[in-house]
Amino acid sequence: MSAEILIVDDEAAIREVVADILEDEGYGVLRAAESREALALVDRRPPDLVLLDVWLEGSELDGIEVLDAIRAREPELPVLIISGHGTIETAVQAIRKGAYDFLEKPFKSDRLLVAIERALEAARLRREIAELRLRAGADDQLIGRSSAINQVRQAIERVAPTNSRVLITGPAGVGKEIVARSLHASSRRAQGPFMVINAASLAPERVAEELFGLEEAGPSGGRVVQVGMLERAHTGTLLIDEVSDMPLETQGKLLRVLQEQRFQRVGGRQEVAVDVRILAATHAQLEDAIAAGRFREDLYYRLNVVPVHVPSLHQRRDDIPLFVDHFVQVLSRAAGLHLRSFTAAAITTLQAADWPGNVRELKNAVERILIMAPGDPRQPIDVEHLPHEIVHGANAALDIHSADYVTLPLREARERFERAYLSAQLERFGGNVSRTAAFVGMERSALHRKLRSLELQGDGER
Repeated sequence: MSAEILIVDDEAAIREVVADILEDEGYGVLRAAESREALALVDRRPPDLVLLDVWLEGSELDGIEVLDAIRAREPELPVLIISGHGTIETAVQAIRKGAYDFLEKPFKSDRLLVAIERALEAARLRREIAELRLRAGADDQLIGRSSAINQVRQAIERVAPTNSRVLITGPAGVGKEIVARSLHASSRRAQGPFMVINAASLAPERVAEELFGLEEAGPSGGRVVQVGMLERAHTGTLLIDEVSDMPLETQGKLLRVLQEQRFQRVGGRQEVAVDVRILAATHAQLEDAIAAGRFREDLYYRLNVVPVHVPSLHQRRDDIPLFVDHFVQVLSRAAGLHLRSFTAAAITTLQAADWPGNVRELKNAVERILIMAPGDPRQPIDVEHLPHEIVHGANAALDIHSADYVTLPLREARERFERAYLSAQLERFGGNVSRTAAFVGMERSALHRKLRSLELQGDGER
């Protein structure tokens, strides 16, 4: 089914010319000359896209006010603003209010069609992402009750209400973006936009354009504006992910934004003022990047007002059962699979395994297990259903298959095994001796004595 486009313009000749172009391309067309007629059409059945003139002579509302009304009714409906009297300020105002793009009259038909195609594609992708988040459950919550993740929660509670900048560190896959989203959601900017730019995923020459926007000469002599992430995040929060990959030249421009909250677009002539809280995240050691001359020391201290370190999964193994339960729930809904539980032995094996990819790797493993595990889907998943490499990795952590054991006297072999076993269990339960004792079947006092004899140390009651 072809997309339906609403043309809102007070000039009948323009409505008909644009309609002819769109109909030749197979689009369905609706027409409106003023605001009341346009909004009535939107209310009756929202089109797939709106072409909206800024100046609507004889209309109750002008184009910007119509844009506000459309956004209130249909927030995801893409709107292209068109105007023969446009200025850069008008374009920026429209895009900040949610318009997808701004086209200056007279525009060429190919530019119009490209802009429409891009706007429709962007809207389609947003719908798909929203549907996937609804089906799979958006990973926007901090999972776990371990001491390590509780410290992160406490840091978020303290710093979120302030406007302070936060540097979020931690290895890949631990959920640094989730921490940033939590900071935004708990801040006074929660009603504003939350935007993300990943410096590692962009070519170096594109980072500045994506961050600050682009301004260049248009075909009719005017200026064409592409608004960057900083302006799109106005009144909200911008996360710069993998900030260590930002080119040095762009780092200098970002430093000015942090100092003055204003900048120039790439190729621009005017200053742009914004009100944005900037968060940064990285898995790299920025101190090493500074020493190597790849990162500005002054920018580091501007970004690192409040450091928040997200622990690896290795440091919070006792949260793994909660992660598994969460992933089973959301992945089962997404794929239409039976809800399957995991036996205690299977959970213990997952806790003992190594997870270099952290939470992201664990989620992928749970999805694979749910899809590939044989047997009755109503029966729990046991160790025998887990992938071989996970079981092997868990056993390797205990070193129970080491050939060295056969060369040792029984007492020494048993002592080595007990040390490896109890060390793994303590790590699994975050150093909590009481929980470790309950799992291994020992009295707490007896476990304390055993740990002392093996020169191991737990963290006591927690």
